[in-house]
Amino acid sequence: MNDALGLEPIQTFNIEEFKNSALPKINYSDLKIENCLSILPHSILFNVGIKDYPIEVSNHPQFFKLFFKSQNPDIPFDIFGATFWLLSRYEEYLPYKTDTYDRFNYRSSLAYQYDFIEVPIINLWIEQLQFSLKKMFPVLKFKEHQYKFISTIDIDNAFKFKHKGFVRALAGYAKDILSKDAASFRSRFKVISGNKKDPFDCYDFLINAHKQNQINAIYFFLLGDYGPNDKNQSATNLPFQSLIKSMADYSAVGIHPSFGSTNKIQQLKVEISRLSNIIHSPVTISRQHYSVLKFPKTYQNLLQAGIEQDFSMGYTNINGFRASYCFPYKWYNIESELLTPLTINSFCIAENTMVYYATKQNKTLSEQALPIINEVKKYNGQLISIFHNDTFKDDMKNFYEDFLKMAKK
Repeated sequence: MNDALGLEPIQTFNIEEFKNSALPKINYSDLKIENCLSILPHSILFNVGIKDYPIEVSNHPQFFKLFFKSQNPDIPFDIFGATFWLLSRYEEYLPYKTDTYDRFNYRSSLAYQYDFIEVPIINLWIEQLQFSLKKMFPVLKFKEHQYKFISTIDIDNAFKFKHKGFVRALAGYAKDILSKDAASFRSRFKVISGNKKDPFDCYDFLINAHKQNQINAIYFFLLGDYGPNDKNQSATNLPFQSLIKSMADYSAVGIHPSFGSTNKIQQLKVEISRLSNIIHSPVTISRQHYSVLKFPKTYQNLLQAGIEQDFSMGYTNINGFRASYCFPYKWYNIESELLTPLTINSFCIAENTMVYYATKQNKTLSEQALPIINEVKKYNGQLISIFHNDTFKDDMKNFYEDFLKMAKK
């Protein structure tokens, strides 16, 4: 309540103390008490361990969608319990269907199944709770949030042809020849010989676009070992290191833990150490490659490796709100029943997803982006987007400049 509403609650289990208090009051119990806002609790916040609670989602004119429903006249459901269930990603601690990359499948989520994935519904609930509290206790003053936009760029493959090393360059030529891809062969030759700019080298464009629009940006660099899903330049490659140092001069830089580091704490620490040694600074921000999250292991490993802020909370194959929230928040580990110092920053929109659905739904990229942007702006939340350096062809550059103008305050 402090972060969302700016209220510092005082908790008491003494009924007489509660009744006699002149402060604004929320009665979070099944007792009937006058002169307070009542919320009838579900058992989720009182039980220990993980249980598979039956969830029934209902439509509601004031709260849009709700579950843990009650017959309480003030707030018709356990807003605290339902918020906890969504924010903690409770459903991802339970058995679930996975996608191609062994990730939680968004189609299994409650938000997708009940059509509120494109709405930060917790923010909507908070707004309605604030309205009810203000109506009953006009003296209350609430926190005023400021809208914030952060553009994040994932560098999965810094260069398409340059700085790959002799063996990978030779393998690339061989692949072009075997596949009879003359255009790729010519382009590769021109780039490597220095007569053409590498197709993935969009860094000057990004620096200028962010500077002109006064946009805060974060670049996440993949520094894992080479593998089927990790194909960036080697961390020992000097031009690659020079690029990272250069980008760190203009923007924040974070680690992009490799697919190969999933559930491997030592590999994660190695990759963080590589980035730290390159930029000569501690690394405290992170986003998982492919946004692979395994609860609670991924976040436990990030905490152990010194990460303070993570930007992996979102889906790479649908735009929307994985945790149903557009403010940063601290991660709560259900298994250990502990609130941790790790700050979760949720992303809600990615260019690859926009491109896919724009084609599928016959919409422009702007038509895909604007509803999500407006949802975050409605609640003065934090909008975080993902773009990749390897997608910035001319049409994407044009859209990105439009997107920055739409997304900034």
